[in-house]
Parts: sequence; structure tokens; C-alpha cells
Amino acid sequence: MSEAFAPDWELDYYSRPILESDGKKRWELLICSTPITGKSDPQTNGTAQNGKTKSFRWVLPCPATSVNSIWLKEALQQALGAAADEGFAPPRRLRCWRGSMRTMVQRAAEGLGLELVASRRCYALVSWLQEREREVYPLEEGYMQGPLAPPPVAIRPVAVPLPEAARGESWAWATLPLAALAEANDWEMGFCGLVPLPEGLDPEATVPGIRLFSSSRSLAMAGWIAGLEPVRLDIADQQLVLEAGLDDRWLLTNLPESEADAAAETFRTARERAGGLQFLAVQASEQEPRFEGFWLLRDLPDA
Repeated sequence: MSEAFAPDWELDYYSRPILESDGKKRWELLICSTPITGKSDPQTNGTAQNGKTKSFRWVLPCPATSVNSIWLKEALQQALGAAADEGFAPPRRLRCWRGSMRTMVQRAAEGLGLELVASRRCYALVSWLQEREREVYPLEEGYMQGPLAPPPVAIRPVAVPLPEAARGESWAWATLPLAALAEANDWEMGFCGLVPLPEGLDPEATVPGIRLFSSSRSLAMAGWIAGLEPVRLDIADQQLVLEAGLDDRWLLTNLPESEADAAAETFRTARERAGGLQFLAVQASEQEPRFEGFWLLRDLPDA
């Protein structure tokens, strides 16, 4: 089994809206593998069906009195064993999307020689957690039916301009029908960040995105953006912003008010009709068919 195709793991170690018999909230470790789209399936030594591979999922409740990096390290060891029993390769990296748990997860991961990536690019995990919030937790004894006290509103960092080396010579808005993105694995790409498309959507639904162009530095730009862990595009105060990593915000450009309003409406429509899908492409020119970098993004709610 080639390590190059070993999937990453997405991890959430946090409390759930359930009170246990001791009056304390349930804690739970959720782990799922990041789907590998359209590649040979490293778990089955075969080709993925419908552009997807099977996914490893693992759940372990944690007593509220045992929430620490020692318990988490032992739980990760159990998860590695369970994954191996199911024929899955060890993960290349762990992605953790809650900033408040980053230090604890880091300590546990380091104890096992696993690389941690602090990133909100955990679309499979967020979708799974939303599913459990709808279909699993409400059926549990002790479920805390809302309204719950809302979490404090996070202060978003000020968007900073991209470094000179990562700026293109020009850019353009773009849209693609969902059906076209279903064939994206066949496109000529350098850095590739495809994710499975949400099921049950209209194939003609429009997915918004942007294209960045550089005739001489497109590959270098794509490599730099890949390291950012791009999450989603956002319109904030007439600025086009790329959100990335755990809480990074990169200013792509300032927009006229009318253009900003139109783009914000387009993104809102995509949330409703296209599962929040967006895309970011890097090319040498508008005429060049090859993508030096192409990422599918999803506008999903944060923790």
C-alpha cells in the first residue's frame, strides 16, 4: 500500500449536547478519513466507485473526568488498530478544526508520531457531525434539547493581503455547473484539492468560484495556496477574502459595492442550491486548459 495515497484523518474531540447520569456533559471522539476522490482506492487496491473511496469512521465516548491528552493518545492508538483491522492505511495527517482543542490534540498526536494540521478543511467530519446532531443525539437519553446558550461570537482576524509571490497578474469570477465538477477528476491538474460532491443536488446547480492567472508563476502560486489549507471564499465589507487554515483570512481584492453585493448573493444561493460548494483555480492564462491548482471549497458553518 503506497503511503502517498494514505488518507488523512479528520478529528473532533469535544462535548456533545447530552447529560450523562452523573450530570456532566458527554464528551466524544469522532474520527473519519478524508475521502479520496477519483483515485485508485488504497484500502481495496481497486478503483474508487463513482469517484469515491470508502471512508473510515470511528466513535468513542470519553468520560468528562478523563478529558486530557493521555486519554486521547490511547484512544488514537485504538483507532489506528481498528482502522488496520478494516484494511485502512495509517493516516498521513490529522486535521483538527477546533482551535480550543488544538494543544491537547497536538500533544496526543506527537506522542504517536502523527502530524497535526490545524484546519477547517474538514468537510467530511462537519457533514458527519451535522448528521449526528440531526439523527443520533436527539434519540439519546439525556439529550439537551435547545435552545442552548449560544457560544461566544469569535472575533474574525483582519484579512491580510496575499504575499507578493502568491499574487496573480489578474483574476476573474467564474461559475461551473455541478455536473461539470463531477468530471473534474479527468481534468489536467497540478495541485488538486477535490472533495466528494454532496448527494441529492441538482446537477445543473451553479457553483461559484474564482480563477487566478499568472503567466510565469502559476505553479508556484498553486503550491503556496495548497499549503494554506483553503476553506472558503467570503465577501466581507466589500472585500473578497479567502478563508484558510484554522482562522487565517487572506485579502484577494477590494470590490465595488455593487459587485460585492452581487457576489454575496451568489454565495448565498450556492449555500442553498449547491451545498455551499465553491472553487478556486490557478492557471497560466484564461486560454490555458490546464489547472496548476484547483480546489473545491465548501461554505459550511464553523464549530
